[in-house]
Amino acid sequence: MSMFENFKNLAGLMGQAKEIRQKVERLQADLARQTVEADAGAGAVRVVANGKLQIVSVRLDRTLLLTLTSTENEPEEADQQMVEDLIAAATNAALSKARDLIQQEMRKLTGGLDLGSIPGLDKLLGGESGP
Repeated sequence: MSMFENFKNLAGLMGQAKEIRQKVERLQADLARQTVEADAGAGAVRVVANGKLQIVSVRLDRTLLLTLTSTENEPEEADQQMVEDLIAAATNAALSKARDLIQQEMRKLTGGLDLGSIPGLDKLLGGESGP
């Protein structure tokens, strides 16, 4: 292969890299607008996350809140622990759904190719790899 052909191939790759970067930037913007929702405790706690792995909102069921505030004393430690556990569970479920959303959108972008093994791709999309 001649030196000219090597430069031509390199220029083509650089053009593709720019196009891919633009597509990824559009994907990042789209993912920031898309949300997923998860709940725990049969809907007692609902968490909404976006496709950038950010928590958008946390909602606690009114019945749950009334149960915790119905006594004149401080809520029981067990009640507090239960609510904290529900919030953690709903948050983890929402983030898991958001990761699934990112993978699904990446498959669309890449025509079904699995690019999950490319180092640093998760950071390019604005997130971190999950467990």
